[in-house]
Amino acid sequence: MKQTRETYREAKIRQWFCMWLDKQDTGICELFSPDALYIESWGPQYRGNRKIKLWFDEWNTRGTVQRWDILQFLHDGEHTVVQWSFQCVFSDKTVQSFEGLSLVRWDGDGKISFLQEFGCSLGRYDPYAKGGAPVFQERPCAWL
Repeated sequence: MKQTRETYREAKIRQWFCMWLDKQDTGICELFSPDALYIESWGPQYRGNRKIKLWFDEWNTRGTVQRWDILQFLHDGEHTVVQWSFQCVFSDKTVQSFEGLSLVRWDGDGKISFLQEFGCSLGRYDPYAKGGAPVFQERPCAWL
């Protein structure tokens, strides 16, 4: 069976997510281009596949990804968007859960050249539930 470009890309993104779930690098430097840019939803960015690998290795010494579920993929030309749900626990037992999107750009060799994450809090509510004046909840968002 011939693998389509979209199927190939989805498999590569699944491989990336599984690396985090398994805490095992199964090909970061082959998945990302040498000069790839990775931007996390809360600010840090990593330039180059070696820096992405450094971040991956270091992060996994202080945290564990418990869940990273893919909800859907959208493809458009050289871009893929993946919608996901995420949960991790850190060494100090702090748990973080949120939903998000990753915008991925592929290079001509089928490697990720750009990935930017966008996050969304799970604590959703209707600020107008009690009428016309909004009532906002004040709570910290640890990952932003």
